[in-house]
Amino acid sequence: MSTPCPPSLLSLAIDAALFNLHNISDLSFLPEHLLIDLFLRTLRAGKLTDRILRIFVATGKEEILSVIQALNIQFVLTPVLPTITIDSNEVDIVIAAFHSDLTSFMEEWRPIFSRFHLIIVEDPDLKEELKIPKGFDFDVYTKSDIDKLAGSSNAAMFSGYSCRYFGYLVSKRKYIISIDDDCSPAKDNNGDLVDIVTQHITNLRTPATPFFFNTLYDPYRKGADFVRGYPFGLRSGVTCVLSCGLWLNLADYDAPTQSLKPELRNSRYVDAVLTVPKNTLMPMSGINLAFDREMVGPALLPALKLAKEGKFRWETIEDIWCGLVVKAVCDHLDLGVKTGLPYVSRNERGSAIDSLKKEWEGVKLMEELVPFFQSLKLSPEAVTAESCVTEIAAAVKKGLGRSHTELANVADSMVAWLKIWKEVRSRV
Repeated sequence: MSTPCPPSLLSLAIDAALFNLHNISDLSFLPEHLLIDLFLRTLRAGKLTDRILRIFVATGKEEILSVIQALNIQFVLTPVLPTITIDSNEVDIVIAAFHSDLTSFMEEWRPIFSRFHLIIVEDPDLKEELKIPKGFDFDVYTKSDIDKLAGSSNAAMFSGYSCRYFGYLVSKRKYIISIDDDCSPAKDNNGDLVDIVTQHITNLRTPATPFFFNTLYDPYRKGADFVRGYPFGLRSGVTCVLSCGLWLNLADYDAPTQSLKPELRNSRYVDAVLTVPKNTLMPMSGINLAFDREMVGPALLPALKLAKEGKFRWETIEDIWCGLVVKAVCDHLDLGVKTGLPYVSRNERGSAIDSLKKEWEGVKLMEELVPFFQSLKLSPEAVTAESCVTEIAAAVKKGLGRSHTELANVADSMVAWLKIWKEVRSRV
């Protein structure tokens, strides 16, 4: 049996350099062949950080630079969360109002919303005049505004929970944050009020990483980074255009789940943000949601209304459908979607058991919608959110509309929405 050769002094010296790289500020004195050996060992050991990469680049050695270029290794700029500054002129907060008296709701949100412009859209079926406390910058839109701007023939498109989409339509700002009047500010694990505006805008302003999952979630958050083995060529990420926050108290369960577990509440505040991987669908809620209106505004649309849906979230599926559409658009255009922080607290409205008694088709319909979107392919010519939605509408009409009258109507509603979007954008 042969005895393995002991490591050479040179090999031990390189190992020692690798172990102490965090204390080294200059490597230019090393011969090029030793520098290459040290660089490759650093890669294999998963120790190539942004600082260490800069030290290797600073040597100016041609072979090192060639290896870095060949492996498509790039510097990553990691924004720090607390230093983010938000221009209030870039943000609209859209509030769907289902109660006439918004006083307590607005007062709860005053510390967060008072410096931003609010678009308050009244449920067209609400008869009483809204009560709104002073000290806010807001515009209110009612049924008459919807009829005037979108046309009375399209007014049904904005009924119930879908009234929020009218707010998206009239917004002039880059970012939109959507909230309903049954939501309260949440508190984090330290008991501090959650600033949903700052967290949503941070999610949208930092890159998303949909092509390779980072097991430490969002690597751009303070205190996090990319894990060992994450390809350097993917670390620059892509533009994030959709931020989906979560709920405390009453989580977004469906009627069957909430009926079987009536006492079930979500009390876990998980301090995490993650990118939803490419080609992975998700159920999106229309509240505690933020998006880049300029990039994907046309894809945030009302379309699917069930024949017997009511006024409670358990009976609706319009935001779920919207989420399927916008995720398909983001995947095709290589744009990012994040979920996790920020949280809001959702208060109970309606009865899950009463909703369950109705002939609600949403649960069954999802079994057909998901395979359809999983197999959906858009053409290379679809290079904007608007052109993507046009192709999706055509595919829905052809693939689902033949067997479902409701889904054929969905395709028509999507086309109608794009027409309204173009007309309103030309005026706003």
